[in-house]
Amino acid sequence: MQKDTLVFDLINKELDRQRNGIELIASENFTSLQVMQAMGTVPTNKYAEGYPGKRYYGGCEVVDEIETLAIERLKKVFNCSWANVQPHSGAQANGAVFLAVMKPGEKFLGLDLSMGGHLTHGSPANFSGKTYHALHYGVTKDGIVDYEQLEAIARSEKPKMIICGASAYSRDWDYKRIRAVADEIGAVVFADIAHPAGLIAAGLLNDPFDHCHIVSSTTHKTLRGPRGGIIMLRHDFENPWALKDPKGNLRMMSSLLDLAVFPGTQGGPLEHVIAAKAVAFGEILDGSFKAYGQQVIANAQAMAKALVARGYQLISGGTDNHLMLIDLRNKNLTGKKAQETLDKAHITLNKNAVPFDDKSPFVTSGIRIGVPAVTTRGMKEADMETVVSMIDKVLMNADDEAVIASVKIEVREFMQQFPLYPELG
Repeated sequence: MQKDTLVFDLINKELDRQRNGIELIASENFTSLQVMQAMGTVPTNKYAEGYPGKRYYGGCEVVDEIETLAIERLKKVFNCSWANVQPHSGAQANGAVFLAVMKPGEKFLGLDLSMGGHLTHGSPANFSGKTYHALHYGVTKDGIVDYEQLEAIARSEKPKMIICGASAYSRDWDYKRIRAVADEIGAVVFADIAHPAGLIAAGLLNDPFDHCHIVSSTTHKTLRGPRGGIIMLRHDFENPWALKDPKGNLRMMSSLLDLAVFPGTQGGPLEHVIAAKAVAFGEILDGSFKAYGQQVIANAQAMAKALVARGYQLISGGTDNHLMLIDLRNKNLTGKKAQETLDKAHITLNKNAVPFDDKSPFVTSGIRIGVPAVTTRGMKEADMETVVSMIDKVLMNADDEAVIASVKIEVREFMQQFPLYPELG
């Protein structure tokens, strides 16, 4: 068979883009070469509907071992008693949690998308907002989760589930406080830790498992694995809201979640991706991962300091984790203009709504910046000053193509210090 040079030329073009640009999208990272190698292997050929030891197809004895290894490693990463590694994405994982806990039309409470939440936390455009009755809390004028509003809505509306977690929130979470009001009204607490999961695994942020019934995450972002999702329980429990089994017993939440993933929301698992997840979880269990997490936080705080020094307005004034959200209105720029202009200089980030934004989600008043990817490439605090100076130079000369072109050259030269996948040639 002839090699598909068109596709592989495009893949090499993407490798060149990643190598020569500054990647600041908060939800992106660079996997190890081992993780990528695992994804491109023969488990992609195997259908394995079901779970280890309980498959609907024959020939699953080896993929059973792969998936079991991924589960056992993940349980060690987060000190859990149960985990499901099959969700194809974070959104799929969240969909399964809803299916296990909620009935259509029932109430749940999550952080508003416009305040930093996620599509799957009740956006009217998403299954979560279409299928269930979504209620939302927000943030204060200072950009901190409005726990008083959360508690007031919870007490008055009595939702069945409270979601904590976000896609554009730079502070740690008070899981204990959320659990207290949930216990008061009899609600499930569901933590979506897709963004800070790696920092939580490294013991650098509050542990949601101490207070939340169910936890989901993606496996990329700060966990530095392949693109995919996971669901975890530190302690299994009987779900008093669910239908009883044929013998009249309450079902365990682990059983309900397994059923919600398969056959509830997915068919065959991606065993080649699960193999890559197992590799990534093994890397997290290595002692060096905590140092990586510490550097992520140090870099984020150094970047925040450099931005503030140049007059940029950070939502909440700073960051506890790997990202920051910047309101550009005082710079007379929209998020869309900033993203598109920085793209020209090979500095990649994303436009993002800020709390109480007066612009549409397609324009926005802000940008979101994250440092996991540049930290993986070896950058330290001093490098954050260099990166911010280049960002500022582009944004303050957003209509000067000559300046932007000069920064693009600077970026390319700067990134030569931080090789990416040298093994690939």
